[in-house]
Amino acid sequence: MTAADDPLAPLGRMDVYLIDQFMKGRFRAAPRVLDAGCGAGRNLDLFLAGGHEVWIVDASAPPLKSALRHATRLGAPIPDERAHLGAIEELNLPAAHFDVVLSIAVLHFARDAAHWNAMVDALWARLAPGGLLFARLASSIGIEEQIDPRSPGRFGLPDGSERYLVTLDDLVATTARLGGELVEPIKTVNVQGLRCMTNWIVRRRFEA
Repeated sequence: MTAADDPLAPLGRMDVYLIDQFMKGRFRAAPRVLDAGCGAGRNLDLFLAGGHEVWIVDASAPPLKSALRHATRLGAPIPDERAHLGAIEELNLPAAHFDVVLSIAVLHFARDAAHWNAMVDALWARLAPGGLLFARLASSIGIEEQIDPRSPGRFGLPDGSERYLVTLDDLVATTARLGGELVEPIKTVNVQGLRCMTNWIVRRRFEA
């Protein structure tokens, strides 16, 4: 069996924790999806196959073009008006439009706390009431003794990279500030002591 014939092949590209949310049925009633920081489109397969209205954003042109080509190869081309080049906090995207907003391995590139909050607020502003923000980001959770402070909020990691790292308290406080609710407990994976990656999954409440 070739990769093209293997029905599970797309799952090898996608974030396993995103697949988990599919398995839990969290995207069944979510027609409009924004992947903010889409890269080459590795997390789009199941959304495209499911007929979702997919929008993509990336700050770099080459991966954005790769994501568009990937969608076309899958037989679900993304119209140009749904593909945007630039930083999420600088783009004029529809407000309160999306049922799902993805931010996978993006928020930890923030320059400082103000930049991090600007990105989070931009993501949240695009989320429709009842919608789901799925964020996966580097954090200090579980690796506090192994990181090297560089500038406010930014740390050197044992893997040699430098990232903006949030704490558990930061994520809990931001959830409260946004008026959101955690869909499930905040979960963190320690990658062999090199870095810690955290899942932050928040639902936007319906207006009272």
